[in-house]
Amino acid sequence: MKTHTEHVQILRDASGHPAYAVIPFADYQALKLGKPKSEATIPNHVVNLAMDKNISAARAWREYLELTQAEIAQRMGVTQSAYAQLEAKKTSRKSTREKIAAALGIEAEQLDF
Repeated sequence: MKTHTEHVQILRDASGHPAYAVIPFADYQALKLGKPKSEATIPNHVVNLAMDKNISAARAWREYLELTQAEIAQRMGVTQSAYAQLEAKKTSRKSTREKIAAALGIEAEQLDF
């Protein structure tokens, strides 16, 4: 994912080297709390996979990221068959979406489509 770099002003020292970066205060607060301000986006290819193949968002993301069910299952600490059952569902609990998203390396909101 892209980092948020809009509205950044670079202040240079007398030699012309970057010395400071001035960012909006809301971005500073988000960085200070360890939560960078950014919107979770969903690549068009992921949505197309889900719609064209009539598959779950989790499966579309997994295929997009070129991961196997076994890899995701291992990251989640479950068996491949258990993950396959979770992935096959079109909807799931919030806690399940969060676990799947973490294993995929995405935000849980990116599974909500």
